[in-house]
Amino acid sequence: MEGFVREAHERTRAPFGLPTLPPRAEGGKSCRLCGNRCRMGEGVKGFCGLRMVKNGKLVHLSGTARQGVLEYYYDPLPTNCVADWVCAGSAERGRFNLAVFLGACSFDCLFCQNSQYRLLTARLAPACTPQELARAADERTACICYFGGDPSPQMPFALRASELALEMRGGGVRICWETNGSMHRGLLRRALELSLGSGGCVKFDLKAFTPALHRALCGTDNRQTLDNFAYAASRLSERPDPPPLIASTLLVPGYVEAEEVGRIASFIASLDPGIPYSLLAFHPQHAMRDMPVTSRRQAEECLAAAREAGLTRLHLGNVHLLH
Repeated sequence: MEGFVREAHERTRAPFGLPTLPPRAEGGKSCRLCGNRCRMGEGVKGFCGLRMVKNGKLVHLSGTARQGVLEYYYDPLPTNCVADWVCAGSAERGRFNLAVFLGACSFDCLFCQNSQYRLLTARLAPACTPQELARAADERTACICYFGGDPSPQMPFALRASELALEMRGGGVRICWETNGSMHRGLLRRALELSLGSGGCVKFDLKAFTPALHRALCGTDNRQTLDNFAYAASRLSERPDPPPLIASTLLVPGYVEAEEVGRIASFIASLDPGIPYSLLAFHPQHAMRDMPVTSRRQAEECLAAAREAGLTRLHLGNVHLLH
């Protein structure tokens, strides 16, 4: 990793006691909840901040089937969800999305639009049980959407809460995920099955396709994300409509432009050209507050690149930010 990039990641993580890179301690304890596959030595936290080694044992500080670190609120439908242009929930005016903001992440995106999740990671609070969150999905709730941060470090919690909510409601609520897609394949399989059965969807945020660019921008590898996306695409025929899989990419000026979007779009199209793909305008945030917002010209070039790659369902989000 180039020195200035490493320094940028150190500045975003050191104040919260988080390692700059996924730890790789020889003989350390392994965590396989996500693609980072951290190997932690004594007293060292994993990349997400929710796992560490104490007295030679791997300890889960939160994000388990008993407790999660999160905030939740009721968001009136239709929302500004990444998938609102294709999801069934956008038609349910008068009802609510239970928006679950998870307080940890398996990436460290320098352009993070919700970097306040780190405060939750550091405090391990607010904490919530799966039962509490499931009870919050009342009769007004049409869907539950997990985002953050990211669901990946807390999938055991989110899966248990979702199962309980569906049991309590006798169905009747959609389960949706907005994620970087880096979770263990078995956890993704369970999440996808909940979404397929409930009418929800899995929204993959594909940050970049080029491995070196992804590592520079997000601090980690994207192999697990791409493999998981391909797996999810292989199950599209189980419920063609509403689409259970949606992709999105943030258009970061100077980094994620038409050439990189073309690579991402070609990858998606190789799996199924009908997968909905949303391009999102960038707003300066976090470690990239000195960057410009996405220009209209960049957005149009990226849309053209995605179309040229063969994708047929394209959408431009955050258009109010374009200049």
